[in-house]
Amino acid sequence: MAEYENNAYFWQKVDTLFLSSGVTLFRKKGDVHPVFANLIYPTDYGYVNDTNSVSGDGVSVYAGTGNRSIITALVVAADILAKELDVKVLVGCNEQETDDVLRFLNQTDYQKTVLIRRGSQIPAWGITDN
Repeated sequence: MAEYENNAYFWQKVDTLFLSSGVTLFRKKGDVHPVFANLIYPTDYGYVNDTNSVSGDGVSVYAGTGNRSIITALVVAADILAKELDVKVLVGCNEQETDDVLRFLNQTDYQKTVLIRRGSQIPAWGITDN
């Protein structure tokens, strides 16, 4: 089962989806959340264009100070108030920015997240002699 976990082919599909869609960033690092005044965005924030998400705005993106063409991780959020599971993309985020995004997303008792770091292993079934 481990060969299916976090492999390069999964990330290839995520990269294709991300790079072929473009990103719209509409909140800057330090902006206050429009509904919850105690929440301050830790990085620039927006969504992946032409994608579907539970919010209807597209898949969320947290953009760090690094190369914004490189997905550094995904976050899966479980929100019991909204009754949803949601995936968020981290691009160009260093370790500190990743920690800051996780703190931002885990501030309430109603939403908790897990981080999926980028993997690069090719599973045995994906290697051929041809």
